[in-house]
Amino acid sequence: MAEKTLILEVVTPDRQVVKTEADIVVLPGVQGQFGVLVNHIPFLSALEIGEMYYRKGGQIEYLFIGGGFAEVTGEKVTVLADSAELGKEIDVERARRAKERAERRLAAGRAAEIDWVRAEAALRRAMARMKVATR
Repeated sequence: MAEKTLILEVVTPDRQVVKTEADIVVLPGVQGQFGVLVNHIPFLSALEIGEMYYRKGGQIEYLFIGGGFAEVTGEKVTVLADSAELGKEIDVERARRAKERAERRLAAGRAAEIDWVRAEAALRRAMARMKVATR
């Protein structure tokens, strides 16, 4: 008898990134990373900028998540992400340049009157994209 799987759907304001079945889904929650298996108790979680992955059979697929929310039911995980990219879609060179720009802004200090929150978020996004792309 085949084991039951979850339905995983990852959507952004622009597109549906993933709609598939998965054995396990692992997400970057604001309280820490969490995993979801079939028949998990229903809950809602805010998501951090970071990496998520799912396993389908023996294959693992990594995605960059730019924050958002995850809704978990016993049979489905729906991710409503601010932004999301499959690892194979990420332009590593572009992410590297974004990381360098964010680091320069942060290194300029208060004299540059930068928006620290935006610069730190840009740095976290670039680093997460680079990590996912090299998986």
